[in-house]
Amino acid sequence: MSGPFVLLEDYLHRRADNGRRVDFWLRDDDAIEPTDALDQLLGLAGSSNIPLALAVIPAFTGEALARRLADAESVTVLLHGWAHDNHAPDGEKKQEFGPHRPYDVMLAELTRGRARLRALFGACFYPLFVPPWNRIDPSLIPHLPEAELCALSTFGTERRSAIAMVNTHVDIIDWHGTRGGRDPAILVHEIIARLDHGDVVGVLTHHLVHDRAAWDFLAELFALTSRHPACRWRSIRDLADERTQSLQIED
Repeated sequence: MSGPFVLLEDYLHRRADNGRRVDFWLRDDDAIEPTDALDQLLGLAGSSNIPLALAVIPAFTGEALARRLADAESVTVLLHGWAHDNHAPDGEKKQEFGPHRPYDVMLAELTRGRARLRALFGACFYPLFVPPWNRIDPSLIPHLPEAELCALSTFGTERRSAIAMVNTHVDIIDWHGTRGGRDPAILVHEIIARLDHGDVVGVLTHHLVHDRAAWDFLAELFALTSRHPACRWRSIRDLADERTQSLQIED
């Protein structure tokens, strides 16, 4: 076990001693078709019995991915935009579902995408929306149920919302540098910092750009957390259903 994971293990031991459990969940973005990288991710997660939430781009996916996931019982397919197109003008951060288009146009795309994924993946699909680039016009969120979407997942600390939010909090990819795996010491620090303020950590991956560093980090993280008594890996369905119920109780 590498140095950073020794620190994480010590932290988890202290949590266990205090009777506190940690929940992890795994979301991987930009799936379209079967690839060697997807096979590697499925194998790595499967060997540790870790549920995988796979955000799929509906405009470009098809039967090939549906056949590949047909027997993958621990995989849940999520709606990842429509075509992962950027509609923001030059100089603004990329967004497919930002404040740049009419609501009816965006909701029509989401409805079409949800119907396509449901038809392709059947019960493997769960109607949770993952906006490309983790960005969405906040004013669109209350309208997502019109597209029969029950929950939302972006990146960062969850906020009070009209529908359930289950966010990711730790992104393993260095998008502004190597575009490969980030420094494990920094990632472990982010996990611990997140757990200091909550009991759920969403880990975000992008299998199509993983390098050796990214795969090695996941392998160590899965090996440690899948067997540690303070940890459990949750399915996105369970987490989203729990938060939906909490919203209903609060209302």
